[in-house]
Amino acid sequence: MKFWFEHGAWASRKARQQIASLQPDAVRRIAVIRHAALGDMVLVRPFLRELRRHFPNAELTLSIVSHYTYGAPLELVEHVHIMYGNDRREVPLREQIRRARELGPQDLIFDQANTTRSHWLCLLSQAKLRIGFPYRGWQRHVFYDAAVWRSDLQYEADTLLDMLRLFGFKPRMPMVFDLPGQAAPSSRPYLLYFPTASIIKKCWPVERFTQLIEQLALAYPAYDHLVLQGIAAWETIEPIMQSLDKYTNIIGRKSVSLEDTTSVIKGATLVIANDTGVRNLAIAANTPTLGIFFYSPIPFRYLPRYGLHEAVFEPDGAIPAVAAVYATANALLQRISKS
Repeated sequence: MKFWFEHGAWASRKARQQIASLQPDAVRRIAVIRHAALGDMVLVRPFLRELRRHFPNAELTLSIVSHYTYGAPLELVEHVHIMYGNDRREVPLREQIRRARELGPQDLIFDQANTTRSHWLCLLSQAKLRIGFPYRGWQRHVFYDAAVWRSDLQYEADTLLDMLRLFGFKPRMPMVFDLPGQAAPSSRPYLLYFPTASIIKKCWPVERFTQLIEQLALAYPAYDHLVLQGIAAWETIEPIMQSLDKYTNIIGRKSVSLEDTTSVIKGATLVIANDTGVRNLAIAANTPTLGIFFYSPIPFRYLPRYGLHEAVFEPDGAIPAVAAVYATANALLQRISKS
């Protein structure tokens, strides 16, 4: 193998010499470090699928952290390595180091976390090549043998695939997420709204979400309008449902499991949500999405450049108006009807 780039990536002299002795069929052990929550965990699926294609004889290990196991694509790998996370702060340093070393020798390590914890894991693990995507230039020299650039202006799932393009591999496009599960059966088409997020600061105001749902329910009476409640106690949809209880086509639904949520998402015509893992699930399910951004300055990092996906945000970071979100949703629905 060799590295395929002139600019926009980096490889050490040692790595350039090492890669010449590696052949894809001879690679036997690969570890992928993905210490992230549900939304970011979904984005690693296309990478794991392509990794399997290009290194057919390798056993794959996914390294995750104990406080972020929900939604990890365990079915796509042979082994799972769990580092102690924020929920296990009482674990002594000696035990944390022992757990890190349990990853074992690898031919390749792909660090797709770029955190202090993943940096230590790279330093404590044996590997022929360590590939990362650091934000800071100095990190590549300390923790990695090769690196691609990480940009908030590019869809992150595509950035992860750059780690394979570095080797001259051509990932499939559109990306193959292969999200398991079947679409929920429904007698009528429906739009799905998810009005909460991982933190309250990412949530579009309840009154604006309520207005949007009402306007779309009136404009699209042939559709049901499902409002999905999150799993945390504060993620109630009760205020929205009480305000809209006169509409028979607005229906509340609780999220009882990841499998159930995925099923509902797969059956939807459009998912409208904040910057959340639910929206990333919808993207992975090939369901059209509309994301609402204001707290987070990185909408492009979670906006695919293909498919029927849109994001609404203001250049100054202000909270988007209902009219702006409605106009984008209406235009997107018109595109969906023609597709």
